[in-house]
Amino acid sequence: MRILVTLLVLAVVGIGGWQLLPSQESKNKTITVGTTDAVTSLDPAGAYDAGSWALFSNVFQSLLTFEPDGVEPVPDAAKSCAFQGGGLKTYQCRLRDDITFPSGRKMTAGDVKYSFERVKKINSDVGPASLFSTLGSVTADDATTVIFHLSSPDATFPLKVATGAGSIVDKDKYPADALRGDSGADGTGPYRLTSYTKDAQADLAPNASYRGYLSGTGRPVELRYYSDSQKLDSAWADKRVDVATRTLPPAMLSKLNPSDPDQRVTESDSSETRNLYLDTRAGSPLHDARVRRAMAWLVNREQLAATVYHGTVDPLYSLIPTGITGHTTSFFDAYPTQSAQKARELLIRAGVTLPVRFTFGYGKGRGSGAEEAAALKRQLEASGLFKVDVQGYEWTDFQKRWAAGKMDAWAVGWVADYPDADTFGSPLVGTDSTMSTGYSNKVVDHLILDSQQYPDRSRAANDFRDIQADVAADVPLIPLWQRKEYVVSTEDVGGGQYLTDGTGVFRLWRLNWI
Repeated sequence: MRILVTLLVLAVVGIGGWQLLPSQESKNKTITVGTTDAVTSLDPAGAYDAGSWALFSNVFQSLLTFEPDGVEPVPDAAKSCAFQGGGLKTYQCRLRDDITFPSGRKMTAGDVKYSFERVKKINSDVGPASLFSTLGSVTADDATTVIFHLSSPDATFPLKVATGAGSIVDKDKYPADALRGDSGADGTGPYRLTSYTKDAQADLAPNASYRGYLSGTGRPVELRYYSDSQKLDSAWADKRVDVATRTLPPAMLSKLNPSDPDQRVTESDSSETRNLYLDTRAGSPLHDARVRRAMAWLVNREQLAATVYHGTVDPLYSLIPTGITGHTTSFFDAYPTQSAQKARELLIRAGVTLPVRFTFGYGKGRGSGAEEAAALKRQLEASGLFKVDVQGYEWTDFQKRWAAGKMDAWAVGWVADYPDADTFGSPLVGTDSTMSTGYSNKVVDHLILDSQQYPDRSRAANDFRDIQADVAADVPLIPLWQRKEYVVSTEDVGGGQYLTDGTGVFRLWRLNWI
């Protein structure tokens, strides 16, 4: 970190480490952040994607949150939370009594109950309701006590509470059975959303009324949304943004020089993965597991990583990424090399007409989706066994299409909701999963539930190993790669490393002028 001429430094107690004191004139200067992540909805009940949740973690509060690089949630809107009765089916939180919504009304346990119930009641096809599959009911005993009654033991429930799905909304501002449709957001997070233009910009002002885990809020921030990586790259090159993240073009990222005096570069490991999801429903050309296994024999991850992504991602061979307890290499074990012969044998046994024709969709403008789709099409068609119809879609349309089963295959990145292997279980391969592949395996569902009963998460490793072996055999998805995270900022902006620390929290308040 470069030191300003003043040489003034401040020791920040706790996790913050050492930060330089900002000059008085830059204290309230807006920091501009560019990203290609799109916002699906400003309503926490209507979005389950990285772009929306990045905004939620700044505008809303959950009962719990994560410290940077933390694995256990800590109280935020709550004063305390704990399982009751010696089991894992009753979870009680006591709410802070000093939190107020923008309207001036004090937050109560009734708002918390309302927020969780409406997520489940609305059950948006692109929302986070599936994250609360073990939540049976919620009660508010008084103004500050809320109790969650779970349908089965779930040691991971506190982790889920700490996500964007647990965002607490003002029950007077959000309808109980429908998504809020305007461009406003009434939250109690460290920022207030002062203006929002879809697919263009979100303006955030520090919330002086914030009360919670953080000791203070950050600088004013302007989030700018770009439709593709090249446009973000141009904005960075033209100095129209102070910070650029998620996602710059791989060719540009591969050439980043950490010693460049004109910028700051953060490169870190990430638990973000990307999978090729396959429609397993009857009527789909990919319904037969043997057809999906044949595809698994033909995918060349190393080639994707080296050519499309210029080495900025690592090949992935399992549902759970490296760095998360429970990771295995199940797809490498089952399909160790590319083999057109083995793929052909499977398709012949399946009795399907060759080549197998199917549709493949991707989200436009998100990373290198078009280049990746073209590369996968070449890999699958080179054998003469498949014919792939590739089509790109605008992000919101893309989400709705996979939710409605309107594509045979689609590639999507998955950012961990919380630092635990469970986030790669039920949402991706459980019955009625968020990815809507139609996949349902009672053994996998049982293993997912079984894994949730262990407060000591290392004890769930065997369950996750078995889940990944079953997924490699059934192939409702094909793992492609695991991302490395990059954040670049100008030399006078610090804190970029806190935007991508693996907890799912986008800490804009940690950005500062130095």
